[in-house]
Amino acid sequence: MQPAKSFHDLKVYQAAREAAQLIFVVSKNFPPEERYSLTDQIRRSSRAVKAMIAEAWARRRYKAAFVNKIDESLGEGYETQSWLDDALDAGYLSKEQFTDLNTRYDAIGGMLSRMIDRADDFCKYAPSTDYRSVAREEEESPFTDH
Repeated sequence: MQPAKSFHDLKVYQAAREAAQLIFVVSKNFPPEERYSLTDQIRRSSRAVKAMIAEAWARRRYKAAFVNKIDESLGEGYETQSWLDDALDAGYLSKEQFTDLNTRYDAIGGMLSRMIDRADDFCKYAPSTDYRSVAREEEESPFTDH
């Protein structure tokens, strides 16, 4: 298995993206009076899970910042599960929809927890690295011709 070159390559990001899309689809059927409360909140928190993963990827130079963003992503996942509880209780989701989405967020939470436990595997360099001395990999830029 090759190492991820982008946050798009991470299985957890892919799972969170798919789950957020499913939340969007099912929440289209929520009643109009929920537009600025439950609908908005569950969509926001579900999208924040994947957004925090992307942000963590960008901050993996610093282990503490990486762990903090993954931890925030985990919190957003739990928040999404709380909103799923509310949607089920209000009768906006079937038991099957709830179970599918809740199971997905349990799996995402497990992956995020393992990322926190294995943060050293994701972070680029040791904490003592002097970044001024790290040679940059030479890649052709798609934005310039030099």
